[in-house]
Amino acid sequence: MASLVCVGTGIGLAGQISVRAKSHIEHADIVFSLMPDGFAQRYIEGLNANVVNLQQFYAQGDEIKNRRLTYEQMTQAMVEAAQSGRRVVGAFYGHPGVFACVPHMAIRRCTALGIEAWMEPGISAEDCLWADLGIDPAQSGHQSFEASQFMFFRHQPAPCCHLLLWQIALAGENTLTRFHTSRDRLQVLVKQLSQWYPLEHEVVLYEAAFLPVHEPRICRLALKDLPDAEMDPATTLLVPPAQKLEHNLEVLAMLGLTPADLA
Repeated sequence: MASLVCVGTGIGLAGQISVRAKSHIEHADIVFSLMPDGFAQRYIEGLNANVVNLQQFYAQGDEIKNRRLTYEQMTQAMVEAAQSGRRVVGAFYGHPGVFACVPHMAIRRCTALGIEAWMEPGISAEDCLWADLGIDPAQSGHQSFEASQFMFFRHQPAPCCHLLLWQIALAGENTLTRFHTSRDRLQVLVKQLSQWYPLEHEVVLYEAAFLPVHEPRICRLALKDLPDAEMDPATTLLVPPAQKLEHNLEVLAMLGLTPADLA
């Protein structure tokens, strides 16, 4: 029976894939995979003999290609396979619904065609970040934005909680044809953030480990030094709180509480 399920394989190779996701891959008629490296790709190919690598749709060599076209081609390949009556699996590293538009597009399109389609979650880079940095985001709360979206729109960060900016290596890049930004664009971001955070405020560049033999990258630096820092498409910027949480005295009074009750 025709179907599409998009699964997350986690960040760490093999060790973070769920039993359900692995079973879907093993029993699929065809698997479309998007993995971060050759090791992960070969692991998927070891689970199913019919695997299509979605990396082929990205620009190759000196080719310049808009990523919107790439994502449309990936989506269409998965939908057409489902339309042919096959059990299709889309295997995406991390969580298939987080910073991954293709699974969402493919599921919506299949559903509109009357084809059963759904998503199975996976361990995301954010899950790894909290674990590797030893942070419980519930203690102060956190905000999360794609870096360019944060720059292009009037988001208001709360300096009393953790701020995550994803795809920092693409901050301010809007052509969808490049996989890196420029020092000047990062300087604009620093100026923007300096409205809420001191230039000397310590921030963290984070990259989760894809292989068990690797360590996560945790680089601490001052906000002002961000434009000169090394980063790649997998890098996330964490801006820790710069202020303490402020009690909402009016609400506490309505609840019959005082700040001492929360200590």
